[in-house]
Amino acid sequence: MQVNLNNRHQHILWATVRHYIATAEPVGSKSLAEEYNLSVSPATIRNGMSFLEKIGLLYQPYTSAGRIPSDSGYRIYVDQLMKPSENLAFEVEELLQKQLNLPESRLEAILQGSAQILATLSGYITLVTMPQTANAKLRHLQLVQVEAGKIMLIVVTNTYETQSLIMDLRAVNQKKHGNNLPDNSVLPDPEDIDRELQILSNFLNGQLRGRAIGELSSLDWTELDREFEKYAESIKNLLENLAFRCQTPEYTKILISGIAEVLRLPEFSKLQQVQTIIQLLEEEQEQLWPLIFEAPSTDKQVTVRIGSENPLEPIQGCALISATYGNGTTPLGSVGVLGPTRMFYENAIAIVKSTADFLSETIGKS
Repeated sequence: MQVNLNNRHQHILWATVRHYIATAEPVGSKSLAEEYNLSVSPATIRNGMSFLEKIGLLYQPYTSAGRIPSDSGYRIYVDQLMKPSENLAFEVEELLQKQLNLPESRLEAILQGSAQILATLSGYITLVTMPQTANAKLRHLQLVQVEAGKIMLIVVTNTYETQSLIMDLRAVNQKKHGNNLPDNSVLPDPEDIDRELQILSNFLNGQLRGRAIGELSSLDWTELDREFEKYAESIKNLLENLAFRCQTPEYTKILISGIAEVLRLPEFSKLQQVQTIIQLLEEEQEQLWPLIFEAPSTDKQVTVRIGSENPLEPIQGCALISATYGNGTTPLGSVGVLGPTRMFYENAIAIVKSTADFLSETIGKS
C-alpha cells in the first residue's frame, strides 16, 4: 500500500501505533501530546488523527473512544515508519550461537531450541518448519552389508536427516554370473563384499557429495571401474527410488512454541478465538505451511502479513512474520512468529531474520 503522508501525519501515525502497541488502549490526542515530542498542539494532533481516520489508517472502536491503527495503518508503519532493531538482532544471534551451536546437536533439536528461544524473546507463537528433504544436499553416503545377501544404502543429508534403502545382493550376483544362477547359490566372501562396498562408497561420495537429494540419480555410471559394473544398475535404481521417495511434499511438519505466551495478551482473551487458532496450528498445518514458507517478494528478506492480508480466517486478526532458511540460495524451511496485529514489529522482524540467518549458517557448516 502506497500512501503519501506529510511529516506531521507520519509522526502522528508513528506515535499512535507505538502508543497502542505499548498500552492496548485506544489513543487520544492528549496522550500523544503529553508523551511524544510532536511539537504541535493537541488540537492539531486531533485534526491529524481525523485525517488519518478518513483515509483508513486509524479508526475508532466505539463512539467517543480514542483511535487505534487499522491493518492499513500498521502496513504503512511497517513499510515506511520503522526499522528492525539492529541491537536486538545482534543479541539474538549471540544467544542462539551460545545455546544451540553445538556440533553434536541434531538439526531437529536445533530447530526446536530455536523455536523456544524465539517464543520467549518475542512473546508470540513461534512456527519453524522442518526442512524439505528433496532440497537437502548429500553429506555422506555409505553402502553396508547388513546380513547375508542384503546391502543397505544409507544417505545422510546436510540437514542431518537419514534415509536408507535395502538392496538384494543376489540380484547383483545374478547380473555378474547370468540369470541362470540358482537361488541357493553361494554368495561371494563377506570380507570381499565389505571391501568392494567401501571402495564403491568412496567413489559415490566423491561423485555425489553436495548434490541435492533430488539429483542423486544423475551419476555418470561410465566412470565405474569394470569390477563394480555389476553394482551399477542396482545402485542406480536405489538412488532413483530414494530421489522419488524424497520428492518435496506439499508441506513439512511445523514445530510450534509459545502458545502460553500469547494467552496472556488481551487479543487472545476469547476462548473460541484461541481454540480456532490452536486447531489451525495443530490439525490444519497444511493450510498454514504455504504462508510461512513463501519467499519474500522484496529485498527485505522477511515477509510480513498483517490482519486481513492473511487468507486464513482464524488468523485474520493476527500478524504473521516469516523468513526462509536454507543452504546457499536453496530454501529448505522457514521461521515465523504469529501474534496480534498490535505487535512489536521492530523486535519481531529482527528476531525472525536473525533466527533464519542462524539456521542457514548452521546448515551451511554441515
